[in-house]
Amino acid sequence: MTAAESYAELVRRAKELGVLNSCAAVLGWDHQTYMPTKGGPLRGEQMAFLASLAHQKFTDPKVGELLSAVEASDLVRDPESDAAANARELRRAYDRTTKIPQSLVEELARVTTQAQQVWEQAKKKNNYASFRPLLEQIVKLKREEADAVGYKEHPYNALIEEYEPGTTAAELKTLFAGLTAELAPLVKKIVASPKQPDKSVLERELPIDRQKVFAEAAAVAIGFDFGAGRLDTTAHPFCSGVGPGDCRITTRYNPRFFNEAFFGVLHETGHAMYEQNLPSEHFGTPLGVACSFGIHESQSRLWENQIGRGRPFWDHFFPRLKQTFHTLADVSKETFYFAINDVRPSLIRVEADEATYNLHIALRFELELALLSGDLAVGDLPGAWNDRFEALFGLKVPDDAHGCLQDIHWSFGGIGYFPTYTLGNLYAAQLMDAVRREFGGGIEDDFRLGDFTRLKTWLNQHIHRHGQRYRAGELCRLATGMPLSPKPFISYLREKFGALYGMC
Repeated sequence: MTAAESYAELVRRAKELGVLNSCAAVLGWDHQTYMPTKGGPLRGEQMAFLASLAHQKFTDPKVGELLSAVEASDLVRDPESDAAANARELRRAYDRTTKIPQSLVEELARVTTQAQQVWEQAKKKNNYASFRPLLEQIVKLKREEADAVGYKEHPYNALIEEYEPGTTAAELKTLFAGLTAELAPLVKKIVASPKQPDKSVLERELPIDRQKVFAEAAAVAIGFDFGAGRLDTTAHPFCSGVGPGDCRITTRYNPRFFNEAFFGVLHETGHAMYEQNLPSEHFGTPLGVACSFGIHESQSRLWENQIGRGRPFWDHFFPRLKQTFHTLADVSKETFYFAINDVRPSLIRVEADEATYNLHIALRFELELALLSGDLAVGDLPGAWNDRFEALFGLKVPDDAHGCLQDIHWSFGGIGYFPTYTLGNLYAAQLMDAVRREFGGGIEDDFRLGDFTRLKTWLNQHIHRHGQRYRAGELCRLATGMPLSPKPFISYLREKFGALYGMC
């Protein structure tokens, strides 16, 4: 078999695996949306079977042989070529996957499917005790995964690699320490400012059916293709990129809080537009997969915050907002704009403002490190959460539903996922800084007219179309002209909130 034939067979197998994983994605979406409650045990077996089958197919020794043949050929001479990028990322995934026993893959799929259902009920009933045994199993299984994969210094390094290749716990510790040092005094100044928004305007009665129509209209305006996607309701918003032509987003509605559904939809739409604009011809291969979770989060946070909470966006959408919700008839644009940019310590991560959000992530990162290392027992998690939360935010956590049970991530085994949200915030700010440098004030004029085409096209060209051709750091450097830095994000916060809160 020639090198070209080996590469063709490698791609064929990768695409076949992509189809299999897309089947699991549909079942996962259904699990979170329309599946009957009693279908949980069977769904767990279905997911375990698909995970096992995918694991078998990908760890076939023939895949390793094909990779070696391609790696030894001239096909990979150019490190940015299709073959080189696919071989590099398939090798990374293959080496990782072959180290994880099939029995562990099956057990993780089975336990996390059950855990997601139990978590949902535990959160509703504020009953951590019902979720604790499953979380103990998940932490144990994720430790086993880290041990199987291997790591230096901390087991967390083995898990973060799945989401953000090349990032380490030590780097994240330094990042969060620096961010906390910058954000804590900024938040303190904002909270102490005599100029404060009237947040009550967001808590008026807002019919859910109208919220849905308004949110869908905004999603279409910024670029979501409903011919290749849909919007549904769930307990915890998410985006599921099933494959070319099928990307599904979800949200949850609160009839007395505008932000919850609307900004949730913008967030998931950002994810979805990344999925919808990946090169479909590369589906199943690394070139048809998003660069990293941090880059993925940059797209959601960019549209949710950099655009959706920006003044130009509401210059266009505010008149439509008032037409849609008559309860906002007496609210001025400035009052509304200030309200959606309210900064204050709060209990819930997904409702947090831009200035305090990363403190929520820092908390989860600290606790995940302690859980994995064994320094924190799962049974002691609620108390540790509450103590650290009060130290960071100055707020007492009233119950576990507003504390350690608020996120779905640990129930699906996503230990190592949370830091990618902060990386996404930093990438988003740096990408928008590059966009503004390239287009100047004209890009803001586009937004005022409800035209987001230039921004979407720029993201298509600089981020989406590359798939995993580049690692996240290199993609950032190529798109923005500089390595990732927290400076654009901190500057953005200071400028925006300095003006809003009269601190300039």
